[in-house]
This record gives sequence, structure tokens and C-alpha cells, in this order.
Amino acid sequence: MFYGEYLHTIDRKGRIILPAKFREAAKANFIEKFFITRGLDKCLFMLSEEEWRSQEQKFKAMSFTKQQVRTFNRFYFSGAVEISPDRQGRILLPQYLKDYAGIKKDVVIVGVSNRIEIWAKDSWEQFYANSKQSFEEIAEKLMES
Repeated sequence: MFYGEYLHTIDRKGRIILPAKFREAAKANFIEKFFITRGLDKCLFMLSEEEWRSQEQKFKAMSFTKQQVRTFNRFYFSGAVEISPDRQGRILLPQYLKDYAGIKKDVVIVGVSNRIEIWAKDSWEQFYANSKQSFEEIAEKLMES
């Protein structure tokens, strides 16, 4: 549903514009509301309400008696914010999420099928540079089964 890599800049009011392709995909799939939270690898995860509810059910099913589950759920859910893009497709990122992801001005918005990731431009470039060499090795291991 969400695919591609787009460079954007945060405006002076702290908003980012969702790429037109993502807005079109959201409209085609009747998505009006998203949830943004702390993601992995120092990025933000942005999920449709339906995908968020699906993930929430999975995490709720995990045993809260396990310390790692409690820690993960605390970070994941306490960081969550519900958002609806305005008519121009802009969303406001809370400061605590920008701080978590190291976002200052330039962002890379990445479509990862069922979610959108929002990265500080320099973090994305570093992740990409460090990961591109191992991409083929990872693909080979994942495709073995």
C-alpha cells in the first residue's frame, strides 16, 4: 500500500507533508486516521488505524509478566499519538517523537508496505549506507525457506 522513499522538510510550524502517493493510497483505502509512535532503528512508525488496532491486539496477547514485553509496550504505546492529516496532507509531529528520532529539519518518509516510516535524513542515510551491503545476504537467508 505504501511504497517509496521521499525527502521532505519540516515547515516552520513543525509539520510535514505526506507524499502525494501516500495520500492517494490512504484515500483509496479509506484511511483517515493514523497512529505515529516510536519505531525501531531510531525512526517513527506511522500506521493506519486498522493496522494499529491489529498490532495492538498482537502486543496485548503477549504476557505482561515478561519484563521485555512490559518494556516494549511502555515505549511503543506511551509514544503513540493519533493524527489525521489536514486537507493539504500535513501532519504535526510532537516534539518528543522528533527528539526520539533525531528529527530537526529534513526527513525521509519511507513506505514499507503496511506502514510508513519517518526518519531524520542523516539517520536514514546512515542506515542505508550501513545496510545496503548486507541486503543481498539478508534476502538470501530470508528466501531460503
